Amino acid sequence: MGKNAKIKKLKKKLRKLKARLVAAQTHTHAIAPLAPKTFPDLPVIAGARFAAAKAGIKYADRLDVMLAELQPGTSIAGVFTRSATRSAPVLDCQAKLGSDTSEGAAILVNAGNSNAFTGAAGDGSVDAITSEVARALSIPKNRVYTASTGVIGEPLPHDRIVARIDEMAGTLVPDGLEQAAQAIRTTDTFAKGAKAEVKMGDRTVHIAGIGKGSGMIAPDMATMLVFIFTDAKVAQDDLQSMLSELTETSFNSITVDSDTSTSDTLLLAATGASGVEVKKGNQAFRTALHGVMLDLAHQVVRDGEGATKFVEVRVTGARSDTDARTHALAIANSPLVKTAIAGEDPNWGRVVMAIGKSGAYAERDKLSIRFGDVLVAEDGWVSPQYREEDGADYMKRDELVIAVDLGVGDGTSSVWTCDLTHGYIQINADYRS
Repeated sequence: MGKNAKIKKLKKKLRKLKARLVAAQTHTHAIAPLAPKTFPDLPVIAGARFAAAKAGIKYADRLDVMLAELQPGTSIAGVFTRSATRSAPVLDCQAKLGSDTSEGAAILVNAGNSNAFTGAAGDGSVDAITSEVARALSIPKNRVYTASTGVIGEPLPHDRIVARIDEMAGTLVPDGLEQAAQAIRTTDTFAKGAKAEVKMGDRTVHIAGIGKGSGMIAPDMATMLVFIFTDAKVAQDDLQSMLSELTETSFNSITVDSDTSTSDTLLLAATGASGVEVKKGNQAFRTALHGVMLDLAHQVVRDGEGATKFVEVRVTGARSDTDARTHALAIANSPLVKTAIAGEDPNWGRVVMAIGKSGAYAERDKLSIRFGDVLVAEDGWVSPQYREEDGADYMKRDELVIAVDLGVGDGTSSVWTCDLTHGYIQINADYRS
């Protein structure tokens, strides 16, 4: 090998090492600029206890597995990815929904390995983990739910998790949700939590949730991993109905990169410990639950890999809500729109492009576009009052609204996304290293 070839090879190696260093720093140190300032002070949910441990599945010396114990009588609802390659834990959870609530229940979650596309070995890992949790907590195996997140296609070293189950069972505490939130992170730069309280007569119902998600985020029944707990008493079918409906305008209305995970899992557990019975038509409870779900969904977007901008895409005046949603997602998922946002470029032509390609109905000469309060385009052309410097000034903000009115009906939809930056490439190019 000649001298020039050696130098070229060394430079290539150096570039790769630098990229890995940046990605490693992003994974473990740099908190997303859009992150909340603090983790919320989550309420204790009566009837639920939590623990976390270091199993060493992928990450060195950090919490990577959590256990939730739920009292007898707990109802559990769930929504999951519709991916054709969904993971063994997802399939197992789907099969267990609606099981007898007279016994206690548990949820075990690991980070670092998704146990997806692992064939029979994946099923074996789920069986080993659920059997051990059932033994440690003296509950039926069909009341143990698991979720895994991380690298796809690598066998889950479940023996490392099994070795920590007795430890976690012995350290379960009612106020352990924050540690649990820390334990389920992968590329997340911060732990995610949200809460709500609902007055029901002279009593109060509490709701608390944790979640994880940063990349491989696109709406498809659920988004990444989210676990929500309430002390309300809710029948399983009512709980499932509420969760499925509210998911559409929360977790199914966010996108970071248009990619749907094999492991998306959202579980909602109602322990009933407050003694307050809630029906699916209870608007106060639904509003509070939706608030927690939307808060967690927004936090996922705020932690989007490499994200520097939080963006709401708001579509009105469509022929139907379905059309509005199609247009909104076309805009939110467009790499050209997202890179323009990253570059703080008010390139409204890219919004026009996304509307035109969406497949939903639109009439060119009836649509209007706004960046926040700045009217950019109307009647199929740039607005006479629009000034490029106004659009450019608006795009410098951390939080943006792109509003489109189609002018052809009453359909509306809002979705939330983030920009697409070099940071996203750095993180995902080196994800398995």
